[in-house]
Amino acid sequence: MISYVVTTAHSAGYTESEKAHRLAGALRVPFVPRDDRSMAEITHEHAVDGVLVVSRHRTSLFVSDQEFFFHPGMAALRIKALLAGKTDQMVKAMDLQEGDRVLDCTLGLASDATVAAHVAGNRGAVIGLEVVPAIAALVRAGMAEARPKDALLAAAIRRVKVVEVDYRDYLCSLSAKSFDVVYFDPMFRSGVVRSSNMGPMRVLADPSPVSRETLAVAGRVAAKAVVVKERRGSPEFARLGLSEQGGGRYASVAYGILRTEGGYP
Repeated sequence: MISYVVTTAHSAGYTESEKAHRLAGALRVPFVPRDDRSMAEITHEHAVDGVLVVSRHRTSLFVSDQEFFFHPGMAALRIKALLAGKTDQMVKAMDLQEGDRVLDCTLGLASDATVAAHVAGNRGAVIGLEVVPAIAALVRAGMAEARPKDALLAAAIRRVKVVEVDYRDYLCSLSAKSFDVVYFDPMFRSGVVRSSNMGPMRVLADPSPVSRETLAVAGRVAAKAVVVKERRGSPEFARLGLSEQGGGRYASVAYGILRTEGGYP
């Protein structure tokens, strides 16, 4: 787990300063006045790995000259494609329908959760679990700050509930068939593509793979299916016993599917 402090942007006013103080208190990390210092200077002075910065427009975490923040851009493109009648491979793998309840056990940037919330609609529910406090805080802040012009995207973002918790503990606390779909998008054993926004994620995120024991618990919780996202051809699918896989023919990722309709031992 990386170490970090909270500060503000150079041009921040009273509102941003108050928000930064509250965020530092919630995360139990120091608040550091910016005092016109660079992030490199703050990082060196306080001997930390990163700096969480509150600005007028967004809240970001800078680690090794890379920026991590919530942005609905990819979810927006996927929702637009769905509205145009195109297939979203995650939605297809989940067999997601309006009114479904989805538990996203590895929230990350919340792109998948936002798409799921769009499809599930007002009658459905999407809960995103995130074990890393900094990621959970950034995504909560980013969702609250997001003002997309697209009303459907804005509604989908508002429907995602972020819970800071280890999914292993949360799953064990649930009764059978509490959700329709349980979803995992763990850090891949090896990367698929380079992304300026995913670089810090590899430093921040919990690298633990999904265990067969956790998959069994998820199978009890999911009324329809458990879906695991991995790179195409990953040995993780065989390790988890996921023989059914979905995903685009030429896509770099695939979805292992455990169907649970009718019960799962």
